[in-house]
Amino acid sequence: MTTPVLDVRGLAYAYPDGHQALYGVNLHVHQGERVALLGPNGAGKTTLVLHLNGILTAGAGTVAVSGLSVSKDTLQEIRRRVGIVFQDPDDQLFMPTVHDDVAFGPANLGLRGDALEARVRRALEQVGMADFADRPPHHLSFGQRRRVAVATVLAMEPEILVMDEPSSNLDPASRRELADIVTSLDVTVLMVTHDLPYALELCERSVILADGVIAADGATRDLLGDADLMARNRLELPYGFDPSFVAPRR
Repeated sequence: MTTPVLDVRGLAYAYPDGHQALYGVNLHVHQGERVALLGPNGAGKTTLVLHLNGILTAGAGTVAVSGLSVSKDTLQEIRRRVGIVFQDPDDQLFMPTVHDDVAFGPANLGLRGDALEARVRRALEQVGMADFADRPPHHLSFGQRRRVAVATVLAMEPEILVMDEPSSNLDPASRRELADIVTSLDVTVLMVTHDLPYALELCERSVILADGVIAADGATRDLLGDADLMARNRLELPYGFDPSFVAPRR
């Protein structure tokens, strides 16, 4: 068995106010997997994600990315390896132009000149936004801004792409376009979402987090088709949606 790209072992965390958010989480994700992280509000999903690139530090347990432990000494490399696309793209876009936003991360790593321009161009091409490089981000539609936010992370050439509610606030066409982008990428994906049909479409495997522990880990179709499991974890499919009739993307 190869070393997991993401290896979380016994992760526990309590906030300063005493609230225990995670209780010994174990999660292993291998290269090329697309995994959905599911669970009700307050389950600990965001807390878990913030440990993956060192924004939060484990109270107990360990997090490693391709064998490199997350610690104060490894933060720069960990944050290159783990790219997080936040739910609101405006949390990531702050430069005058799309080009400058995408260039910001690689430039901070020391990339310059032609190498930097090639990195920016490739990232924008991957999300279909190469023709918008000179546009101010705030002149773009919400869906376009989300794609640029993805490009800012891809420009860092991460090993893991973490997406927080990627389909939220997207119209059907933008939702489909983003799905096309995700399936075209040669990168490991961890997708935090309440959009269960989107999880089924894009991720063959899902993990359910509930009350700070992993409640289930398996094939997305099997988990979504287990009515008792879904009810116990306060997860609901859209009315009339039958996961057995949906073929996941490859």
